[in-house]
Amino acid sequence: MKKVLLVPVDFSAAEAAVTACAEGLAKALNAQIVLLHVEAPEPGFVGYEPGPQTVRDSVARSIHGNAQALHKIRDRLRVEGLEVESLLIQGPTVEKIVDEAKRLKAAYIVVGSHGHGALFELVVGSVSDGVIRHAPCPVVVVPRAAKSGS
Repeated sequence: MKKVLLVPVDFSAAEAAVTACAEGLAKALNAQIVLLHVEAPEPGFVGYEPGPQTVRDSVARSIHGNAQALHKIRDRLRVEGLEVESLLIQGPTVEKIVDEAKRLKAAYIVVGSHGHGALFELVVGSVSDGVIRHAPCPVVVVPRAAKSGS
């Protein structure tokens, strides 16, 4: 059975460095990459009114655009000869990443760090920190400043 690298992407400035790191690891370990993008849950699902149709349409367009962006990353990595799948799911980000890592029996999670300051992390929290605390496997944290070609 091939090792799986779970690679959460959020389409931020850190994405290129994260996918480059995952590409290098996948080649070194002969592993499959599973790209994961977690969307916020639907407002109705978490107990809020879904809002006017224009808002729902905007959310749908955003999700569709993110799915296309995820497929572009997947296709680019496949051109490099890698085995890559992509998933787009909704829910609480850290919880969904950890759940997928367990479900896939991931060997590693490769996640980006946005490099926000300590106050931001204290008030808002950090996805990478939450993943590190709850992951069922080792977590590789790629700093935002990492070069995408290394």
